[in-house]
Amino acid sequence: MLTVVGCLVEAHDFRLVALAAAICALSALTTVCLISHASRARAWAQAGWLAVAATAGGSGIWATHFIAMLAFAPGVPSGYDVALTGISLVIAVALAGSGLSLAVLVGGRTAAWAGGAILGFGIAAMHYTGMAAYDVAGHKTWDPATVAVSLALGGILGGAALVAQVGARGLVRQLPAALLLLLAICSHHFTAMGAVTITPDPTLAVSEAAVPNAWLAVAVALASFAILLLAAAALTLDVRDRGHAQVEADRLRSLANAAVEGLVVCTGDTIVSANRAFAKLVGLPQAALAGTALSAHLPGDTARLALASHPERPVEAELRLADGALVPVEIIMQSVEYGGRPHFAVAVRDLRARRQAESQIQFLAHHDALTGLANRASFAKRIDQELRAADASGRKLAVLCLDLDRFKEVNDLFGHAAGDAMLESVARIVSAELDDTQMMARLGGDEFAVLMPCAGPSEAGRLAERILEALRAGRTDGGGPQIATSIGIALYPDDAQERAALLSYADTALYRAKSEGRGTYRFFEAKMGVEVRERRLLEHDLRHAVARGEMQLVYQPQTDVGTGEVIGFEALLRWKHPERGYVSPAVFIPIAEESDAILQIGEWVLREACREAATWPQPLAVAVNVSAVQIHSPHLVGLVHEVLLKTGLAPYRLEVEVTETALISDPNRALLTLRQLKALGLRIAMDDFGTGYSSLSNLRSFPFDKIKIDGSFVRSVDSNEQTAAIVRSVLGLGRGLGLPVLAEGVETEAELGFLVAERCHEAQGYLMGRPSPIGEFAQYTHGTIPLIADARKRA
Repeated sequence: MLTVVGCLVEAHDFRLVALAAAICALSALTTVCLISHASRARAWAQAGWLAVAATAGGSGIWATHFIAMLAFAPGVPSGYDVALTGISLVIAVALAGSGLSLAVLVGGRTAAWAGGAILGFGIAAMHYTGMAAYDVAGHKTWDPATVAVSLALGGILGGAALVAQVGARGLVRQLPAALLLLLAICSHHFTAMGAVTITPDPTLAVSEAAVPNAWLAVAVALASFAILLLAAAALTLDVRDRGHAQVEADRLRSLANAAVEGLVVCTGDTIVSANRAFAKLVGLPQAALAGTALSAHLPGDTARLALASHPERPVEAELRLADGALVPVEIIMQSVEYGGRPHFAVAVRDLRARRQAESQIQFLAHHDALTGLANRASFAKRIDQELRAADASGRKLAVLCLDLDRFKEVNDLFGHAAGDAMLESVARIVSAELDDTQMMARLGGDEFAVLMPCAGPSEAGRLAERILEALRAGRTDGGGPQIATSIGIALYPDDAQERAALLSYADTALYRAKSEGRGTYRFFEAKMGVEVRERRLLEHDLRHAVARGEMQLVYQPQTDVGTGEVIGFEALLRWKHPERGYVSPAVFIPIAEESDAILQIGEWVLREACREAATWPQPLAVAVNVSAVQIHSPHLVGLVHEVLLKTGLAPYRLEVEVTETALISDPNRALLTLRQLKALGLRIAMDDFGTGYSSLSNLRSFPFDKIKIDGSFVRSVDSNEQTAAIVRSVLGLGRGLGLPVLAEGVETEAELGFLVAERCHEAQGYLMGRPSPIGEFAQYTHGTIPLIADARKRA
């Protein structure tokens, strides 16, 4: 009688045992690798790899068993039934394939335990079928307890092997699963062999159809090695293809990650892959997105239905972020081939920047970019709405037009940044005085308007007073120039019945406020319309007067009081309008100063006077009046220098006359300009002395070379003691300061006699000559009479 201990120690060929162990180990490792490979494959490829794994695993189990059986040499005749041997191979492949398929296709640890149990029972079924095919000259008896242990070992270790294989990637991590499968096969085989007892019986003979042990050993070994080598070759080829596919996938993933837009590859509603941009957009790790539902990130059915019905067309939707927030996106779907299977790719573009830009564009379409106030278009639309509301309610509507006083001077003196700051401050200060029913808009430049539903003009007047007071108290940010404004008010329906007229009348009232002293407000009156229209027509024509040749200069001589000789001329501007004739300088000069046309006109006067004076053989002086706007212009000094160089006029022959009012608004700027002019060699005269403010301080502070007494003081100086006292004081002041004094407006011999008696230096007036074209004074400009100017030059 032979038992398992005796078989292992005495009746086994250890060379064949070693061969069986090698076959078993190779089979276990190959099977585990093929299972891992199959778990990553899809569809038919997965079924193919499971079939290869079942064949390799089942044949390896079968070969291990029969080679180990062939290593058993009990010393009695034995052989193997061909049919049962073949059936045992089929059983091994079939049950191994069933267990492996369950573990891979279902997935999870439970399926792995169940599949491993089926694999273990397949090992047992193959073993005991193979033992049935073992034909020996004796009797075989079985120990039920040992058989049960062998079944348990096969099932438990087979299940453990498949559980260990779950999620394992790489050869090193798959070794534990292969070792457990090896133990499952070997432990079951040798335990089951211990369950059998063979009792030799010489009366029994081995069937002649049985295959001898030696031949079966060679056949089994060759078949097993061939199957395992084929499986390994297939695995190697697939690994190589997968390697190429992985390289390609990595390249595609790199390209996808380089994209600015989010890209997602999906199958159904499941995300297969997502690029880095999409992960950053939703706020999740890139690896965590695979396997999640696309609907979790794109809530709502509308967007998905639009994608499904209009593929390859952009659809706007909302994307849910990791924190639950929703952001606007644009998505577009495209069918793609991914991993050998049809998928669809979804491109996701963040629309937040575009929406913000659209919102900004929408805002700028209705608001002023600098101040944030409503623009002209929005203001017009609001007026139309308020006009209808006023008609329905029976209330009135007031329009207040605001214009900053001398705003161009702010830009010229302090720079455009200061001008912008002033505009922003005006918007802020005035808006603070308004309630929810009122509206402020910037119409352009330094023009603002306020819309006010009201019960009557008194309410509009009170609002205008509050605005003026707030602007007087406020300053631009950073302590810039003082804000000053004028306001014009028009009422609906009292003054106008429609929007354009209402705005025009408010603007007309604004011009009246400016002409009456600035810094105040005025209501529209019907007679204002005619005056403003007339003024605007003059302003329009004045801007083109120089280009049309309508301007001309006349000259009035200036004489030495003691000798009566002509020492120079004052250039005086005249405008001959083609329709109105001569327009008084008292009318057009203020208009030119307010509209800034004075800069163009003043430049022409300077150039023409210097050009004319440069042609005189006699070096007489020429005096040119310079307005306050020109004095505060940063270009005046450069212009004078350029004119002197171009005309060739000696600087000492040019005399610039400045009124005291030109010094008041910005004394520091005026002082700098006058000093720069003085440095060029010019002479500077204070014009209309006594009619302005702080005359004595101005004489001390500014570099004047001459004082000109206003003609209003000279007139009747011979008959009015008060006037005479004033002129005597000015003459004494001039002598004390060392400044020559010129008296304007001398019209009578008596006035001239008084000036001679009081030792006045120079005189100018109708008595010496009326303003006339320079040709009428040719005897002075081209004569040979010795002149006081020569002596003064030599001095």
